[in-house]
Amino acid sequence: MQTTDKFQSFSATFEGEFHRDQSTRLIYATDASAYKVLPLAVAYPKNESDLKKLILFARKEALSLIPRAAGTSLAGQVVGDGIVVDISRHFTQILELNKEERWVRVQPGVILDELNLYLKDYGLFFGPETSTSSRCMIGGMLGNNSCGSHSLIYGSTRDHTLEVKTLLSDGSEASFSTLSDEEFHAKCKNKGVKASLETKIYQHIREKLENPEIQKAIRQEFPDTKNHRRNTGYALDLLLDSQAFDSNYKAFNFCKLLAGSEGTLAFTTEIKLNLVPAPPEEQALICAHFTSLEEAMQGNLIALKYKPGAVELMDATILKLSEGNMLQAKNRFFIKDQPGALLIIEFARESQDEIDEIAQAMEADFKENQLGYHFPIVRGKENIKRVWDLRKSALGVLSNLHGDAKPVSVIEDTSVLPEVLPEYIAEFKKLLSKHGLSCVFHAHIGSGEIHLRPILNLKQETDREKFHSIALDTAKLVKKYKGSLSGEHGDGRLRGEFIPLMVGDTIYQVFKEIKDVWDPHHIFNPDKIVNTPKMNTHLRYNNNQKTKELKTYFDFSEDGGIIRAAERCNGSGDCRNTHKTGRTMCPSYQASLDEKSTTRARANLLREFLSYSEAKNPFNSKELYDVLDLCLSCKACKSECPSNVDMARLKAEFLQHYYQSKGVPLRTRLIANINKINQLGSVAPKLYNYVNQHPKFGSFIKTQLGFAKERSIPKLHQTTLKSWAKKHNHSNNGKQKKVYFFADEFTNFNDTEIGIKAIQLLEKLGYEVIIPKHLESGRTYLSKGLVKQAQTIANKNIRLLKGIISKETPLVGIEPSAILTFRDEYKNLANQELKTSAIQLSENCLMIEEFLWQEMQARRIKKEQFTDETKEVSFHGHCYQKSLASTLPVKEILSFPVNYSASEIDSGCCGMAGSFGFEAEHYQLSMQIAELKLLPAVRNTKPTTLLAASGTSCRHQIKDGSQRDAMHPVEVLFDALI
Repeated sequence: MQTTDKFQSFSATFEGEFHRDQSTRLIYATDASAYKVLPLAVAYPKNESDLKKLILFARKEALSLIPRAAGTSLAGQVVGDGIVVDISRHFTQILELNKEERWVRVQPGVILDELNLYLKDYGLFFGPETSTSSRCMIGGMLGNNSCGSHSLIYGSTRDHTLEVKTLLSDGSEASFSTLSDEEFHAKCKNKGVKASLETKIYQHIREKLENPEIQKAIRQEFPDTKNHRRNTGYALDLLLDSQAFDSNYKAFNFCKLLAGSEGTLAFTTEIKLNLVPAPPEEQALICAHFTSLEEAMQGNLIALKYKPGAVELMDATILKLSEGNMLQAKNRFFIKDQPGALLIIEFARESQDEIDEIAQAMEADFKENQLGYHFPIVRGKENIKRVWDLRKSALGVLSNLHGDAKPVSVIEDTSVLPEVLPEYIAEFKKLLSKHGLSCVFHAHIGSGEIHLRPILNLKQETDREKFHSIALDTAKLVKKYKGSLSGEHGDGRLRGEFIPLMVGDTIYQVFKEIKDVWDPHHIFNPDKIVNTPKMNTHLRYNNNQKTKELKTYFDFSEDGGIIRAAERCNGSGDCRNTHKTGRTMCPSYQASLDEKSTTRARANLLREFLSYSEAKNPFNSKELYDVLDLCLSCKACKSECPSNVDMARLKAEFLQHYYQSKGVPLRTRLIANINKINQLGSVAPKLYNYVNQHPKFGSFIKTQLGFAKERSIPKLHQTTLKSWAKKHNHSNNGKQKKVYFFADEFTNFNDTEIGIKAIQLLEKLGYEVIIPKHLESGRTYLSKGLVKQAQTIANKNIRLLKGIISKETPLVGIEPSAILTFRDEYKNLANQELKTSAIQLSENCLMIEEFLWQEMQARRIKKEQFTDETKEVSFHGHCYQKSLASTLPVKEILSFPVNYSASEIDSGCCGMAGSFGFEAEHYQLSMQIAELKLLPAVRNTKPTTLLAASGTSCRHQIKDGSQRDAMHPVEVLFDALI
């Protein structure tokens, strides 16, 4: 039977989903590491029965299974040429909680942050955490034996793993938990004529660990036992330290071995975890500033004397890169000058007074030793979260270095005792210098694990060889200091090659035997831990790969071209945050929980197709079109992705080239040209509205054009804003400032009343308002991928406005998606001779909320101009406001009247996204997105509370989904005028 037939026959019996298409396989060919291996297929098992079927099928056909959770592995653990088994879709249940005994039983696909949110009400939580806690899953944490920032207190995942339920390589079920000496030896006895696989596993470990030579080798070769972050290979040293082999130790538990085994021994189906009490409510961070990395390492030894919960390092390179990240720039509020390194030292105590005493004593200690120059204390949950968000962003912002040379994950997981860390790093720097390399330093300095990332270009053969040689030299250095080559990120394809060097031949042979006994046919994640290929093979890029230079309409020169713009994605998976753990990115993923809908998947496919396609037009790909189709172009990735991958811009550029080969669909043309259509309709707006709103005619039109029947079509106003403005009598007598008003394509035809109120509001507040000569923004063309036409509009608008728009006379708009086009896309659409003008224009184009807040802060707008009535306002922020600007001005202006209070709805994306929610094939997804947060929050808002939303699409979605009207913030303020 041919391979394809075998897969078809198997998938017919499979209850979950099973995919063999090229796009899905490419999406799963990478993780957050430097590796790429194309799998044979991707499976989403629905239950344990599916898992058993997969195991038996793989065994029969001599295939392998690669278990995968969030796919954030940094060492290539979840790449392989077999069947990738994604448990993140269906194995996501919290099964049982025992709050008295403080344990929880979960499936492997439960997200860490979601587990801790669930446990919060019980005063409990799972202690180990990672920087990827918003999307990493318990199964992945078990596989890697994850630690995180607070390992000083909570240790690693294996320290809290009580029991693991698994499927073994023959499809049999086995549970591993704590065993007394008597129970352990009972497990080693045959219960039938032929020993079961589980029995063989116990018999083998007893035989090996009772061997005096092996015991001696373990004691000699494994990392220093005082080093808690020791995670190289299989944890035989911990199994040896159990009652089964020495009565002085704790009971035997195979979970110690399974933790850190990277899915190479068994397939996990359930995990029972120990829980710990929530830390004291009173917390603070001391963010110690140092002039150099060396100074910070000495400071770390002082900090540890005061029993902190965590000590984390950020070096100057990472701090500098965070300045260029839109989201992280806001989290740098505590940084003074340009520190050479920063220690984030966390304390949790019963009172702030106790923390203050510690902070004062520690600062005095630093100064006495002439270490550090600034020691701010950060308090409050929100500010503390901002500091930790900055620290956690390190992996992503490292991808923002320009060019092909990037800080690469190669020796970032080494762990040595903190006392020897300064000497170790000094030798490591000499090693780097020998190879002619520089490095960035960050992460868990308090536990002796600094993430070290040398800057390499893995497209070039010379650096690929350095990639290997520096890894080998570092392994020898770590061995010298009795450290662990892996502290928490695992061995995978990156470090597995060096395990024999780290543990010696005797122990390595035992590792190989363990793999052979547990998994005789090597179906579970082969080539990890044992038999690992050379670490600079199977890399994401080809040897001496040249990056294609593709002609684009957007200017991607800052990225080095469109392919490098897609290569910004390093796979960290921030786009896999759910609506419970994330902000706005990525709306379609939050609703579908489908990896194909992540920014990561889209970037991976773009990189692959554009880099390796031999077609004359590499954009001419239906597979790419399909995976980009569910991108809402919300722009959240531009700020929330730590690598600042701007998928909306990449999608628009792709569509322009795709349509050049395929032709532009009618509906796409109509949406892009809606300004022209509305202009025609405005000749007879009543007739236009009657036809579109009529049940029969409207339904027919929507069906023919592919719009959702459930959607109401926006009405045309009886006049346009520009027509009204021409007739409007506005005097500049006594006006304190001139403001230019952008009559965007939506306000001019549909939201005319809001535009009128905005102008009247500004005039009553003392401003002269002028609508200058301009075209539409071009937003509808950009949203549908007609970039060439948007570019023409952009250049014309720049020419029309460059001479009149300035800081003193800004351009103000009320529709975020339109006015922010000037701030965002115009800079990359402008002709070369207009670049400077485009940048200057972008700096002086403001959302009306921003302008009003600036004027309020300057006291040119006064509270006395507004009512003293009491009102509550709940507002929803437009995605572009959240990504490209801020929703803070909205909150501030809505709270400006003396007795008004405003709060922002935690709403993510509304799901409408311009025309996206109108399109029949997207309607259901649009509503699913809205139902995640926005619509439930709207329904829970008191009837007396005013609802506000700046975006026209957002207001439309709120009306369609809840039958409640949302006002534009300027309407709220207009009504509040005295």
